[in-house]
Amino acid sequence: MRPRSALMLAALALAAGAALWGQSAGSPQNPPEDLPPGPLQSKAITACMECHDARIILQQSLSKPAWTREVDKMMKWGALVDPNDRDALIDYLSTNFGADRPPYRAPRLAAAKPQTRTVKK
Repeated sequence: MRPRSALMLAALALAAGAALWGQSAGSPQNPPEDLPPGPLQSKAITACMECHDARIILQQSLSKPAWTREVDKMMKWGALVDPNDRDALIDYLSTNFGADRPPYRAPRLAAAKPQTRTVKK
């Protein structure tokens, strides 16, 4: 591969990655405002939405110990959580997305069109 072709291929890959990255966090389908209001909503948005879409949080139903493990893991991976806010963030997540909540139901974005099948004879 010629150097110029390799450079173009790398530039295209970088542009595609940036486009995909921009679509994930805080997408219009699941805006950060979907997280329940409360004093820790903005901290959850800062800590979680840097890398995740709101849907990732909305579909969770974890116990407090499971949220503790999850928050600690994400902090090790670089989540922006002030250590002084850690326990309050875990309380926010386990209260709003605890193990006792009903299963997550994704909102429908558009009415499903009936599918027609053509039968070959």
